[in-house]
Amino acid sequence: MSPGETDDTSNTLRVTLKPAPVWAFLEERDISQNELARLAGISSGYLSQLMSGKAHPSPPVRQRLLRVLALTDFDDLFTISE
Repeated sequence: MSPGETDDTSNTLRVTLKPAPVWAFLEERDISQNELARLAGISSGYLSQLMSGKAHPSPPVRQRLLRVLALTDFDDLFTISE
């Protein structure tokens, strides 16, 4: 492999949203998933994909979700896997 090429077999780390803290937040504040998506500046469809693990949040989306959910610890809301 030449410099600058990537190995397709290399391990890629993926960040996944933990749905339990999100559901707890929604229940505590009596708001909908659609309202949370609006507060985080993302579509409700994208939030649904994040909640089901079908999509992986980008760093800006992770920051917005942490801010809206009033969490400071990455590990409270996300997991990292290969």
